Amino acid sequence: MRNVKRNILLTPGPATTTNSVKFSQVVPDICPREKDFGKLMQTISVELTRFVADTEYYTTVLFGGSGTAAVESVLSSVIGDESIVIINNGAYGKRMCEIADAYGMNFLEFKSSPHEAIDLTDLESFVHNCNRKIAYLAVVHHETTTGLLNDIKSIGKLCRKRQIDMIVDAMSSYATIPIRMMEMNISYLAASSNKNLQGMAGVSFVIANRNKMEGLRLKKPRNYYLNLFAQYKYFSETGQMRFTPPVQTLYALNRAIMEVKQEGIKERYARYAKSWETLIDGIATLGLKHIVDTKHHSKIVTSIIEPDCDGYDFDKMHDYLYSRGFTIYPGKLEELKTFRIAKIGDISYKDIRAFLILLEDYLKSIDFLRKADDR
Repeated sequence: MRNVKRNILLTPGPATTTNSVKFSQVVPDICPREKDFGKLMQTISVELTRFVADTEYYTTVLFGGSGTAAVESVLSSVIGDESIVIINNGAYGKRMCEIADAYGMNFLEFKSSPHEAIDLTDLESFVHNCNRKIAYLAVVHHETTTGLLNDIKSIGKLCRKRQIDMIVDAMSSYATIPIRMMEMNISYLAASSNKNLQGMAGVSFVIANRNKMEGLRLKKPRNYYLNLFAQYKYFSETGQMRFTPPVQTLYALNRAIMEVKQEGIKERYARYAKSWETLIDGIATLGLKHIVDTKHHSKIVTSIIEPDCDGYDFDKMHDYLYSRGFTIYPGKLEELKTFRIAKIGDISYKDIRAFLILLEDYLKSIDFLRKADDR
């Protein structure tokens, strides 16, 4: 197998992929309505479910689209006239609020710091003091705005106590941070192919409790392409998506799933964590700081405060690194100027070390750092 030029994507997704995932897309043309392709999608659906739940009680519904498509599918298909609390402690919690607002949902926004743990006492008090019955609660498991990991296990206990269905955006935690849907009281979980699964962008999916899914047949549809129950029903009956799927991307996802199983979810997280430790030690040496406390950090994405220096410009730093094979991401916080470094994908701590050397060179070039001899 020949090698494809390797770019190091230090972004929250898409991620750097293996050659084997890339080349798995080179397959004979096939009509996606053929039974052979339907079997491939059924295999993918089952394997994605098994990573987080028992296939007897949970099922996975596939969509062609980015992760936001899966989140919008859940919110717009599941929520009717009932009330939902949406936890907003970052850009992606805010996005769920924007989706709910676009559909005219009866939602309440619980705001929390994007870089500090959710106060569970405040959250329970918020739910208790609402002047309406709360049927659903939605939360982002890992907020890639900052790298904050929300405690969905404790939030799930709160929801069970109050008979609330919990919806989790697990876009950047799925397939790395262990999740058990039944134990954590998760009714619906949304994720995508291009983050910790290390597949290609273009497939998103919803994993749902089968009984909850069947209950959606009584809901009046408020969408079409993203209708969760319609997609579930059609796939259950035909083994096909209702609309044309991203064929080659699904072959890549199938290969990526195999590679997750080969490596192991806990082992993949350990690899990411080692890269995180390398990064944290490195930026401290360079005089930079990250903003989320270690005990609440995902170890997947790190939000770093930008250098306080007249010569600093994010775009120029991005271009300097990009020209040398490393891609970084800007921050998403309004109150702090940050940039983000992710450790997901087919990379290791050695890649992070190489990145840190380049980052040090850049910081020297803008006089943020003194020359090594002077430090």
